[in-house]
Amino acid sequence: MATPSGGGDEQVIFRQYLDAVGLQGLAGAEAAGMHTSEWYALSLIALEGGLTSGELATRTGLTTGATTRLIDRLERAGYARRTADPSDRRRVIVEPVPDALAGIEEVVAPARRHIAEVLSRYTPEQRRLLFDYFEHAAPAFRAATEEIRKAMAPRRRKAARAKDDH
Repeated sequence: MATPSGGGDEQVIFRQYLDAVGLQGLAGAEAAGMHTSEWYALSLIALEGGLTSGELATRTGLTTGATTRLIDRLERAGYARRTADPSDRRRVIVEPVPDALAGIEEVVAPARRHIAEVLSRYTPEQRRLLFDYFEHAAPAFRAATEEIRKAMAPRRRKAARAKDDH
């Protein structure tokens, strides 16, 4: 594998990067008093401005029952609320509570500050390249996540059947 200009092995550097991002997410969730699935779900809800519970289940990979419990926890904590869908009153949209998101902003402020320092090292052209990577890497990671979930589905079903048999 090619060696980047920093002299390290690309695979190692990439794994260290992913681990650091993951650890920051874990720390953020813990600081906000949330489970990682709640942290991720709230991020999705905030980015989209609201999602149906079905959309949230699909995006998080949780069952509909687990998603309902997750939404209940986010509501109890004051981070999200259920509202009627204006285009279809039978559907419910889960929205972020704007005032609660201010607390989340405080939690993510250190990461934003440190990453801003890193990004300041780059020229505008280099930053465009980095953000092009981010824009294309996010869907690639989501696709990889779906592949992992599909591969795990038979194992989860087998484990659930075994649990039911006991």
